[in-house]
Parts: sequence; structure tokens; C-alpha cells
Amino acid sequence: MVDGRGSVRAEGSHTATVSRTATDSMVARAASFAAARQACDAPTRARPAAPATGVAVLACMDARLDVHALLGLAEGDAHVLRNAGGVVTDDVIRSLAVSQHELGTTEIILLQHTQCGMMTITDDGFREKLFEHVGVRPAWPVHAFTDLEASIRVSVSRLRSSPFLSESTSVRGFVYDVASGTLGEVTTWT
Repeated sequence: MVDGRGSVRAEGSHTATVSRTATDSMVARAASFAAARQACDAPTRARPAAPATGVAVLACMDARLDVHALLGLAEGDAHVLRNAGGVVTDDVIRSLAVSQHELGTTEIILLQHTQCGMMTITDDGFREKLFEHVGVRPAWPVHAFTDLEASIRVSVSRLRSSPFLSESTSVRGFVYDVASGTLGEVTTWT
């Protein structure tokens, strides 16, 4: 039996402490989220899969970047894809093609940020680090970069030139300043 303090107690035995992980806490919050949704929805139904704004956002996975709060997005407003650096990879293009051709998105926002960890590593250096830790060098590119605005321009260009995305898609790139919270657009040329 688990008590309110995270301890396990069996009849006739001593009490042992069970540590809760961050995942355990998040799963508990998910149960509260579901209960709140069910309490206010009559009848409970799934939200539409197509984003209400027609926007897909590609952002860095950095925990300091709260995409929903920054862009004022509510549940169901946009598709949000994240990876290390917020860079355009083959898998990002795959996801955006599905987002666009199956779910109707017409705009893409690319969102990178200051103080990005991808600017502190190199592809070769990170591959070597992985080799030292796990004994294998990855075949995939790391996509490290040294110039934030140049990285955004390359990613925007890759999206605009992809044969899998519509030529009419709006693609814009931005830098989020993690210190000030400001968002600035990066000028790109077609």
C-alpha cells in the first residue's frame, strides 16, 4: 500500500520509501488534466486534428522556449514540432508534408533562439563524444551551427525548396532571445 508520502507499507512489515520520478508526477498531472476536460466537456470529444490557425511551428527543444506561451497558442491552434536546434531535417520535412497535405496547414514558423546549445558543439565533435560513450558513431547529421541567423536562413531555404511542400506556403524564421523574451524576424531572400 502506498501512502500520501510516497512510502510503501505492507501489513506486518517496515516502511520503505519509493521515490517518485518526474515522469510519475507528470502522469499524475495528466490524470488531473483528463478529469478537468471531462468535467467541462459535455459530451467529451476529441479535438480536431487540423490546427485551427493553419500554422505549423518548428522550434528548438530548449526548455527555456515555451512555444505555446510565446506565440499565444491554445490547444488545437498549431502543430508544434521540436528538435535540437529547431533545424530542418528529413523527418521535419516528412512531418510538415503530412501537416500540410493531410491537415491543411499553410504557414510555417521556424523558431530558433539565442544561447542555443547547438552553437557550442560541432558535428564531428559530438559524433566523437557519442563514440566514446557508446562505442558507435551515428550515421545521422548532428546539424550543429555557429551562426544563428545563417542557420535560420538555411532552414527557411530548405523548406521553401522542398518538393514535398507547397510553393505557396508562407515560411518565416525568427530568433527568440532567451534573456529578454523578445522575438525578432530574420530577413530571408527568395
